[in-house]
Amino acid sequence: MSNFSKAFSSTLGKKLIMGLTGLFLSLFLVVHLIGNLQLFKDDGGKAFNEYSFFMTHFAPIKIVSYLLYASIILHAVYALILTTANKKARPIEYAVTKGEANSTWSSRNMGILGTILLIFIVVHMSNFWAQYHWGKLPYARYEMNLSDATDVKVTELPFDGKHLVHSEYVDTQKGTEVVVAKDLYKIVSESFKQWWYVVLYVISMIAMGFHLYHGFQSGFQTLGFDHSKYKPLIDFLGLWAFSIIIPAIFAAMPLYFFFFK
Repeated sequence: MSNFSKAFSSTLGKKLIMGLTGLFLSLFLVVHLIGNLQLFKDDGGKAFNEYSFFMTHFAPIKIVSYLLYASIILHAVYALILTTANKKARPIEYAVTKGEANSTWSSRNMGILGTILLIFIVVHMSNFWAQYHWGKLPYARYEMNLSDATDVKVTELPFDGKHLVHSEYVDTQKGTEVVVAKDLYKIVSESFKQWWYVVLYVISMIAMGFHLYHGFQSGFQTLGFDHSKYKPLIDFLGLWAFSIIIPAIFAAMPLYFFFFK
């Protein structure tokens, strides 16, 4: 076995993989959130559907997406490996434990929180990602007035796998920009009208907030960024940005559609 293989098969190496994949997934959350903010636009889903097409057809993004899938799998697998190893190392629990005195609730329940998130990811990707790639999605035709971006006419087009393709062009005679796109916005809107999915989504975002509260800081600590010079900023971002603001905005999306759309 090479030194490289030995390094990454050690406990420290496994924690390093956990840290790297976790921080990469945290970065992805920021990008994903920016794109999903298009759901709040009052344009019939035009901006969101254009974003969806871009994310699935722009070559560099597609390459990064494969890294994303690998990171999710590696993060989950190595979390299971490390948890199992820790339990084997201490098969008998101490008679009296005071975990709360030395650790946060989040750090003691990362396995449960991670399991909730993994279930959510599977459901989420089957509902949206898989449907976008292989489902019989309807299309939408958008006509936007070039002199008034708020004037958008939306026409729903039924699924037609043979003739409908994504297209964008400008109709100079009518003075409109025309976009024909897969209508993932419609699927998202319908999903967010189901109470059970909204509940699952919100609970998962709460779990994500607690998971990131420990995971974000732990990831940087594993990489050696635990110096007093960096720690205040890392702690601030971990708490406010990744544990509160980002999960709260994600949770607001299904609630917005369920109550106001």
